[in-house]
Amino acid sequence: MKKVFLSLAIVAALTVVSCKQADANADANADSAAVAVDSVATEAVETIDSTAAAATDSVQATATEAKEEVKK
Repeated sequence: MKKVFLSLAIVAALTVVSCKQADANADANADSAAVAVDSVATEAVETIDSTAAAATDSVQATATEAKEEVKK
């Protein structure tokens, strides 16, 4: 009977240790995923800003050309 309780105690201890390691790995994975999402979001914002700036320049150039054509 003693051996059964000791075996169950060892299995329970290993299970707890195993779960703690899995939690630590999950936390590390969540942190790396958050960093990846943050960098992708930053790149997306930069791309959107540059595209908006290019569109603004294009619209301003077209408006200037249209003004010149109207003046003629």
